[in-house]
Amino acid sequence: MSVRLAVDIGGTFTDLALENGARRWTTKVLTTPAAPEEGVMQGVRAILADAGVTPSDLALVIHGTTLATNALIERKGAKTALITTEGFRDVLALGNEARYDQYDLQIVLPEPLVPRRLRLPVSERLDNEGHVLRPLDEAGLRALVPVLKAERVEAIAIGFLHAFVNPAHERRARDILAEELPDVPISLSSEVSPEMREWERFSTTVANAYVQPLMSRYLTRLESGLRDLGITCPLFLMLSGGGLTTVETACRFPIRLVESGPAGGAIFAATIARECGIADVLSYDMGGTTAKVCLIDDYRPQASRTFEVARVGRFKKGSGLPLRIPVIEMVEIGAGGGSIAHVDALGRIAVGPESAGADPGPACYGRGGDKPAVTDANLALGRYDPARFAGGKLALRPEAARAALEAHVGSKLGLDPAMAALGVVEMVDENMANAARVHAIESGKNLDGRTLIAFGGGGPVHGYRVAEKIGIRQVLVPSGAGVGSAIGFLRAPVAYEVVKSLYQRFASFDLAAVNALLAEMQREAAAIVALGAQGAATEEHRLGYMRYVGQGHEIAVPIPARVLTEADVTAIRAEYDRLYTAFYDRPVPGSDVEILSFAVTVATVPPPVAAAKATPVRSRATPARTQPVRDTTTGAVSEWAIYDRVSLPPGATLEGPAIIAEDETSTLVGPGWRAEIDGFGYIRLSQG
Repeated sequence: MSVRLAVDIGGTFTDLALENGARRWTTKVLTTPAAPEEGVMQGVRAILADAGVTPSDLALVIHGTTLATNALIERKGAKTALITTEGFRDVLALGNEARYDQYDLQIVLPEPLVPRRLRLPVSERLDNEGHVLRPLDEAGLRALVPVLKAERVEAIAIGFLHAFVNPAHERRARDILAEELPDVPISLSSEVSPEMREWERFSTTVANAYVQPLMSRYLTRLESGLRDLGITCPLFLMLSGGGLTTVETACRFPIRLVESGPAGGAIFAATIARECGIADVLSYDMGGTTAKVCLIDDYRPQASRTFEVARVGRFKKGSGLPLRIPVIEMVEIGAGGGSIAHVDALGRIAVGPESAGADPGPACYGRGGDKPAVTDANLALGRYDPARFAGGKLALRPEAARAALEAHVGSKLGLDPAMAALGVVEMVDENMANAARVHAIESGKNLDGRTLIAFGGGGPVHGYRVAEKIGIRQVLVPSGAGVGSAIGFLRAPVAYEVVKSLYQRFASFDLAAVNALLAEMQREAAAIVALGAQGAATEEHRLGYMRYVGQGHEIAVPIPARVLTEADVTAIRAEYDRLYTAFYDRPVPGSDVEILSFAVTVATVPPPVAAAKATPVRSRATPARTQPVRDTTTGAVSEWAIYDRVSLPPGATLEGPAIIAEDETSTLVGPGWRAEIDGFGYIRLSQG
């Protein structure tokens, strides 16, 4: 697989990275929201020409997209029905009755994706061990078919009580409905999210059904477009959990793609961390629509199995639709290059979450946008060269940026465009810094001693200032930072995670039942991975989600990837106590521990990391030119030295304030910061 191509569709730009052996080519093209595959095809043709390879030379194409996420946020998915156990049609609306803001008397909760008239009950019932209490009413189920046809339902979700223990009723219901509605895709909760907690399971299954027709059509069009270009190699999709999977699996479980782009970025940062021997990292990925931070410890991104999408309360946990899927855990805020700035009702500068996207884009793009975005503010501060933005493919218009800042921010606060721009950028940086602080606290970790790895089109631009605000003194900007998520796709393993519930207590641990379940899960995951692994060696990881009896939240505890023995059970319990103490300072003596779910991941073995490069001989870099830049800390304008990254050899050093420019991004070296090019060609910033 010497020639591999990765494509990441973002809200503003579509990023591409092609590797042929040790050589790499990257490019950016504007995303085409109405038909995302058109932007992909444009970028593919451009990067193949740049690299001098033919479509038939490609051995693998890897793709990540925000299409599923956008469909959920914008409510542009399929018309979906939920078939559920009689008496439980309102689970989606009731949720868990938690309030994300205890003091908001006018609280707004997210509307379910399925309206009540399409949440259709059917008589059936299983107990918590999967025994049939009431058989499935097949006649009653068939009586729902005319309703589904009359409503012109485009997708169906089936979620029955306790189906995660025994899927028989869900499978029979699918068979019956498939006979009557053969062209309507059907999602089962026992396949999409086979875990306890009905609200999360039903919500995830409905979301999967909601985006399934859209994603299937898109992936079909994409495959067809690639074939028309002469590309016949396999196409893999990036999963939210950091692995790759086949198109067939992605079409069955498209909900697992919701965070595919950000997951690629976290994989990219983790790979860079391992290359450089930096164990504790804060990954900072700022694109056109959002900015993401992720904690990476011991070269592994922090993982989770829960996620929220389409929050109605900005940044407020619990205000979105819950998804129970494997995901790389990160915090994501609407603070990208296209995020729109405005003055709120209290007279404060606010940025996002609304984004100008690619069409019309920020005002400086000259594509019809008239609202100021973060890119406009950076341009007005002198941080971008208008002629070199996006590799010179998109000439920026400074006068349009200043006009938009004056009209929508400056005039309302009595500020000139430059100071309005300073306020916008400082607000973005503070929002990002605050998000990083909160994320670290919620994860039981701190930011002291970490290195910030900045990438994405905006990450290197804002990286040093965000680092200052959170007390980080080391920043690393790798090669290809502007398209970091796409490069991360090329580093991801072919992997799949299976999660299932089997309630256990250590006081009455059923060793045979647990071993049987884990073996079944391993076979399921291995079968999916085999479709794309092409004979590569694989490895297995297992987790158990545990808590003290009576508690409400679980901790993930590693489990040996083999047949468990009684000695293993004792060791796993001891490991739970150790991890609990790390989170909450002390264990709870005398309390039994319960296991709610198990997770098994099978993945291809990652290739060895490149050997560390020797420290290069240091030399003083010479700037190509200077340009006036306004410092966001002091507000003063001064001449900043401008360096071309391609002309900086390993060992080159320079002092801030300066800008290191390249085609897909620019790295700002703030006052009091120092930059050095290391043996990998990466930019290392240090303060003081």
